[in-house]
Amino acid sequence: MAHRVVITGLGPVTPIGIGATAFHQAQLAGKSGAGYIKKFDTSKLRCHFAAEVDINFTDYGLDLRELKRMDRYVHLTLVAAELARLDSGLELSQLEGSEVGTLIGTGIGGMETFENQTRVMVERGADRLSPFFIPMMIANMASGQVAMRYGSTGVSSSVVTACSTSTVALHDAYHFLNRGDCQVMIVGGAEAAVTPLSIGAFGNMGALSTRNDDPATASRPFTKSRDGFVMGEGAGVLILETLEHAQKRGARIYGEMLGAGLAADAFHITAPAPEGRGYVMAIERALRNAKVNADQIGYANLHGTSTPMNDLAETQGVKTVFGEHAKKLATSSTKSMTGHLLGAAGAVEAIATLQALHTGILPPTINYIDPDPELDLDYIPNTPKEQQVEYAISNSNAFGGQNAVAVFKRFAQ
Repeated sequence: MAHRVVITGLGPVTPIGIGATAFHQAQLAGKSGAGYIKKFDTSKLRCHFAAEVDINFTDYGLDLRELKRMDRYVHLTLVAAELARLDSGLELSQLEGSEVGTLIGTGIGGMETFENQTRVMVERGADRLSPFFIPMMIANMASGQVAMRYGSTGVSSSVVTACSTSTVALHDAYHFLNRGDCQVMIVGGAEAAVTPLSIGAFGNMGALSTRNDDPATASRPFTKSRDGFVMGEGAGVLILETLEHAQKRGARIYGEMLGAGLAADAFHITAPAPEGRGYVMAIERALRNAKVNADQIGYANLHGTSTPMNDLAETQGVKTVFGEHAKKLATSSTKSMTGHLLGAAGAVEAIATLQALHTGILPPTINYIDPDPELDLDYIPNTPKEQQVEYAISNSNAFGGQNAVAVFKRFAQ
């Protein structure tokens, strides 16, 4: 028996807001989370800014011992998971046992821990390395820590597909629920890669914006003056349930997940395939798996990184899939506000998509200052749009050419 899959809890931890309400209000206000990096010296780096999360983890129940034995990406995950749990109305006892699974992805993992311990090794020697180094940095530890926190002994897995990570996690979690492996999935992604090594390496690659004079407007997807993405950090965790389980406990339902599609560019280590070929395949597979026609989609949360090649390829791909309907399709990039959260991006953007479906208010693309004549979709420039839509998609792609698209529906019985 195939089970319908619904979303009942949202847990965003982002540079523009922590928790579902704060995150949604910040989107509608067009808030930018970008600013100058304060925690390390950027004077020798090409890029001096990022979108960081301002958070005191002890305010969210993490004690000092946990903070010392986990990487920041796991700290962000635990806060996001608890916010999602509270938002869903699930009691702690309801997350125990084999009917509840965990699936939290990350693109990079414990980069902060990796850099710190490398410094210890070089400066003080191998005998001074922390015994927690490996379990702090490995990519599956967010899922493991969430499962241990709640006693969830069902499916537990992780995903690493760079910037499409948490959309792939949603794809996998959907199938676990659809086929009845679990009744509840705690799913999402996290990233904490605002570090000297990451900012330096992405900057030298030419991927980051260098608009050091004005960080708040540096992320400007689909504009003529876009010059790279803004590194962000954060986490997004969603509670997915089978419809039967959600209805039995009288849960509020944000929306329904109808399916997802994955595709490989098989083209280049960083550049998207010409004319958005990978996007096209992923969107078409997602729509086919969801049994939805292209002209039924009313909103698309695009990957929209603010890089020259990505925004062009994605726009071309959308036009190929949607044809004449592309002229009517509302689209936006919430990365214009949050920056690029790498492995957390897909989950945070799925949350934004579900909030748009649930409230009938579509988030804007801020910093839409100078339109690019080659890019002519409705990107919802600068201010939100009131428009009730029934179906929406959330797009993600990644270095390595790994594309993922999730399809959501406004909930109806």
